[in-house]
Amino acid sequence: MRSYRVWEHGAPSSMRVDTLADLVPKEGEMVVDVKAAGINFPDALVVTGKYQLLPERPFTPGKDLAGVVRAVGPGVSGFAPGDRIMAQVEYGAFAEQAIVHPSQAFRMPVGLSFEAAAAMGLVYQTAYFALVERGQYKRGETVLVGGAAGGVGLAAVQIAKGLGAKVLAGVRSSEEAEVVRAAGVDAVIDLSVPDLRESVRTQVLAATDGHGADVVLDPLGADFFAGALRAMAWGGRLVVIGFAAGDIPTLKVNYLLLKNIAVSGLQWSDYRDRTPERVRQVQQDLFDLWRAGAVKPRIMRDFAFSELPEALDLVSQGKVQGKAVVRVGEGA
Repeated sequence: MRSYRVWEHGAPSSMRVDTLADLVPKEGEMVVDVKAAGINFPDALVVTGKYQLLPERPFTPGKDLAGVVRAVGPGVSGFAPGDRIMAQVEYGAFAEQAIVHPSQAFRMPVGLSFEAAAAMGLVYQTAYFALVERGQYKRGETVLVGGAAGGVGLAAVQIAKGLGAKVLAGVRSSEEAEVVRAAGVDAVIDLSVPDLRESVRTQVLAATDGHGADVVLDPLGADFFAGALRAMAWGGRLVVIGFAAGDIPTLKVNYLLLKNIAVSGLQWSDYRDRTPERVRQVQQDLFDLWRAGAVKPRIMRDFAFSELPEALDLVSQGKVQGKAVVRVGEGA
């Protein structure tokens, strides 16, 4: 089977496609024939060596996959060869076969394609946990989403709307504004203007009649964080998801005291490893939102297996609205 592998950290183009022996499951493992793989911003960080968790080299990157169970090892229950599954793994998805533990796998509902399932993995789990678990969202509240046309951002927009929120979408271009408007947002916050520290607050207060945002989901960091913090309602909750804009912001905590604001962070893989049953319940909630039509993975482009480095490069540059998905096996 073919597998992308990182021998030395570097640009996506530095990865090699190696031909390896077919995988054999060990105790508690499954081997999955990968049909489609989702591309995520952390994947690019792993390849370049900038992610917080890096496996020993050489390794196969990739965190999101959808495919068909090929074989199950001893001790595996609940899955059998032929099952259509989606999974979120720490690494290993960018190959024709992958090792998956049952706790990482979810049987796909009827009607969900492999490509849509690959696009509906990590970003939707991340967005849901950020909004509901860390952000303590309550129905009817106002939610401000930074980077709202990106993978996590657009997932958060769809989930929040599906759960009854008023959603404000932070975007950087007219193209991104068109994407979030199609997703039904209540207002667009322009992040391309100067001085985000002031302009985000001004725009959010204008869109909420002075109330501010009850929940902020921030996958950007940098100047958006400062503006969003000042745009929050009394008792608001801001969740730090990542730093796609580059700079890691700092915080003067006296501001939290003055407005009774809470700031928390989300590292989703910890939930996957520590509370797999909670992750499984969230996935069922996401499937319910998909069946209701609220969750609709937007695939900006699907790439051939040979084009995977290009997909990674585009995601790392923030040039993908929604998701980029790679077709790996036949039937995707």
